[in-house]
Amino acid sequence: MVSRRNPLDRARPGFYLGAMSGIELARAYWADIVRPILDRELPGVPRAVGRLGGGSDVLGLDDDTSRDHDWGLRLTLLVPAEHVHDVDRVLAASLPASYRGRPTAFPVTWDPTVRYRVEVASPADLVRSRTGLDVGDGLTPTDWLSLTGQSVLEVTAGPVFEDTSGEITALRERLSWYPHDVWLHVLAADWTRVEQELPFVGRTGQRGDDLGSRLIAARLITALVRLGFLLERSWPPYPKWAGTLFARLPVAPSAGGHLVGALAAATWEERDAALRAACEALHERQRAVGLPALDGPACEPFYDRPFTGLRGIPQVLRAAVTDPAVRSLSHRGGVEQWVDDVGTLTDAGVRPRLAACE
Repeated sequence: MVSRRNPLDRARPGFYLGAMSGIELARAYWADIVRPILDRELPGVPRAVGRLGGGSDVLGLDDDTSRDHDWGLRLTLLVPAEHVHDVDRVLAASLPASYRGRPTAFPVTWDPTVRYRVEVASPADLVRSRTGLDVGDGLTPTDWLSLTGQSVLEVTAGPVFEDTSGEITALRERLSWYPHDVWLHVLAADWTRVEQELPFVGRTGQRGDDLGSRLIAARLITALVRLGFLLERSWPPYPKWAGTLFARLPVAPSAGGHLVGALAAATWEERDAALRAACEALHERQRAVGLPALDGPACEPFYDRPFTGLRGIPQVLRAAVTDPAVRSLSHRGGVEQWVDDVGTLTDAGVRPRLAACE
């Protein structure tokens, strides 16, 4: 859908620019408008409220550009399922037309209807809509592999302003990170991707295929960036924000410059060397955080050829897995690691079915 700037922004140019983040606006909207309505009309209903779901502001990354679509008076209001209809009804009847110069009802890219944008749902339904899973029932290894980092961040990244029942807080904690053996499994899967293609950066370049060398390097960098998030126990966002948030990880100072260097390299030799240095930095971080690692370097020559190969990092990680259910999984890892179609990765109904194909 073509983005259209809010008419209020055109009428009052610069009024909001830099004035308030989406999270700050949501917090104020809750305190000044929505909470008083609920306190008055439905005082006994358990509730949690925050800014969850999609949107750059959920990650704290919204800026002036973010305000041209899907940005504004948005909240997530979580109540028991039997009260969702009543809360919707009360808000529809009671919300003012605007707050701080912003309309309370407006269209968004996935729904052209002009309506208020307080998302009312039960905690379980909100989590299910993002993850495709009933998280409260406990997760199997296959369930964990169906998750994308972005789907989890839409539940866990944004702030919760109030939670009277504790239900969404408990669900967020349950999704905080992989079980240890699943963590080892997904780390091994990304290192396997690096192992499979790292020598080809040099081989294609040696044949004069600079474009092919660059394409393979870019694929490898995607896997290496994801490895950075995994090593730091941090869910990776969707690609638009991956570089921004990677730069904030503890591993970024040692690995980030090499990754940028590999992308900027003019020759395959420089590209190969930069990727080798990035692998060494990530492997060293793996050792530093107490995960299984090799005694020596991460990389070695690829047979007798002048290209870089990876040593047995995936095998070391898999050897440390003790859960039989995880040991029996294929080496593909999570759905996000072997599927790159946006429509599939954003479909919470499809991902669990794909993961079940393990």
